[in-house]
Amino acid sequence: MGKGDKRSRRGKIFAGSFGKSRPKGKKKNTAANDGASSKSEKKSK
Repeated sequence: MGKGDKRSRRGKIFAGSFGKSRPKGKKKNTAANDGASSKSEKKSK
């Protein structure tokens, strides 16, 4: 468990890889962007 362990989250951050313990999370980013766009539309009205 540490930077040398590619199975742990910290090790994946150090190695720059993604997997089960460190998913890329594209779904969360798109949902957040959709929420931001709807808020900006409300402000423009």
